[in-house]
Amino acid sequence: MSTAARRRLRRLVPGVLRREPRYRLLFAGQALSVIGDRITYVALAFAVLDIGTVADLGWVTAAAALPFLIVALPGGALSDRLGRRRVMLVADLVRATTQGTMAALLLTGSAQIWMLVVLMACFGTADAFFGPALNGLIPQTVGAARVQEANALLGLASNIGMVGGPVIAAALIAASGPGEAIAIDAATFLVSAACLSRLRPAQIPAEGDEAPHDLVRELREGWAIVTGTGWMIPGLLALIAYHVLVLPSVFVLGPSIAQTNLNGATSWGIITAGFGVGAVAGSVLALRLKPLHTLRAAFLAMLVAALQGAFVASGLGTIGIAALELISGIGVALLFTLWETNIQEQIEPAALARVAAYDWAASVGLMPVGLALAGPIAAAIGIETAMRLGSVLAVLAALACLAVPAVRGLRRPVAAQG
Repeated sequence: MSTAARRRLRRLVPGVLRREPRYRLLFAGQALSVIGDRITYVALAFAVLDIGTVADLGWVTAAAALPFLIVALPGGALSDRLGRRRVMLVADLVRATTQGTMAALLLTGSAQIWMLVVLMACFGTADAFFGPALNGLIPQTVGAARVQEANALLGLASNIGMVGGPVIAAALIAASGPGEAIAIDAATFLVSAACLSRLRPAQIPAEGDEAPHDLVRELREGWAIVTGTGWMIPGLLALIAYHVLVLPSVFVLGPSIAQTNLNGATSWGIITAGFGVGAVAGSVLALRLKPLHTLRAAFLAMLVAALQGAFVASGLGTIGIAALELISGIGVALLFTLWETNIQEQIEPAALARVAAYDWAASVGLMPVGLALAGPIAAAIGIETAMRLGSVLAVLAALACLAVPAVRGLRRPVAAQG
């Protein structure tokens, strides 16, 4: 290969991977791990349905999500106290153990529903520690001007996994079974742990009071920072609306629309692939765009993301809905990349994980409420009406957030504008 060709190839690699060796290690582990997770989402559903019912699948799914409501807050505080890399490393080893155990139970035909519920509760608990710690660790692996690029690249890997993971899972399940697919996910957590064991993140400035605090005090300090920003509470309320009103209606009611009005699983696969392609495009866009008013741009993107449910209930047919979902995928990717970047740029480094934990607890932690209510609400007012109503309410929440001066006027720090 010529020197000119090597230079062209090098320019295709994002700058954050070329210039930030710490981030390269973090990205290598996480990129593989998120693809493994996408494989498991599909494989676990088939594994549960092989030995149980749709209701059992609901229990298993809820067991993974509920720990965020309980564990994320103390998890974030402990990450700030003990070290984010250390917490993530332990969480990876726990997740590798739970997934490896689940795979062994499925492969030997010993799995029962209660066992899967317990294992997924353990998995979700480790996940609830891992998420806030990751949010806090990213700024310790890159320069201030590359935080958004780092978030966007991790989002891109996750969204590529959203498109490719189900395809890989389907092939693995067809060739062998869900147990083998979940075993691969367990192995990806070991790879992530190996990368984290080699990572040496930058030191963060010590807080003014260096004496160790008890956990309750650290949680109070995190809450004081959240409420003191003027912009985080409105943002969290808007994101709760998305996670409780929009996402559950898509997850629970979308497949029903595909089954009743379209061509079943084939249509739903095309629609979800359309969303995934849009999310990939949104992540690529987030690699390039650096708006001065990050938070304002995030909730303008939410106006599009919130329409996800209304798009599925539009009645336009498989291709039309997939095209609209592509647009909403762009909005979702921009929303979460810019929101996470804004937190990392605006919050003092020493408190970042415990503040991010409030975000995880409020959004992911409350999503099971929406999952539980989606069915009864749809039964009362109709599936399409429920999905449209959820989108309308989420759009109103985004507009209310944008109406707050602290949200509209917040500017990106000078150090992050490079």
